[in-house]
Amino acid sequence: MKPKIIIGGIVVIAGIVLGALNFLESNVEYTDFSNAERTNKKVQVKGEWIKEQPTNFDAEKVTFSFYMKDEANRVAKVVLDGAKPNNFELATSVVAKGKFANGEFHATDVLTKCPSKYEGTSETVTKSL
Repeated sequence: MKPKIIIGGIVVIAGIVLGALNFLESNVEYTDFSNAERTNKKVQVKGEWIKEQPTNFDAEKVTFSFYMKDEANRVAKVVLDGAKPNNFELATSVVAKGKFANGEFHATDVLTKCPSKYEGTSETVTKSL
């Protein structure tokens, strides 16, 4: 066989393998803290920030920690690798991506959902013609 065909085949196979691995790594499922602790793999947990619990930013380790209640009402400490997310205080819900280690949920990313400025108020407006 010609060397160009062999090299081209290897490049194509390597691309397929790398693409499949990247897809499997980025495919993160939603779950709660209990399942996340049992599976010990990277997952997404949706919940709400417990504002009454303390938050902390460790400048030496560059971590931000807070407490979150998942949809099954389990509260766990979340340690984010990085600074506090923008608009964290305004968040109506939080999604943390990561996995459990040493009794804490270690997140690589935290997404916040804030109230929309386009949502209407509870008042109804009537217009007379």
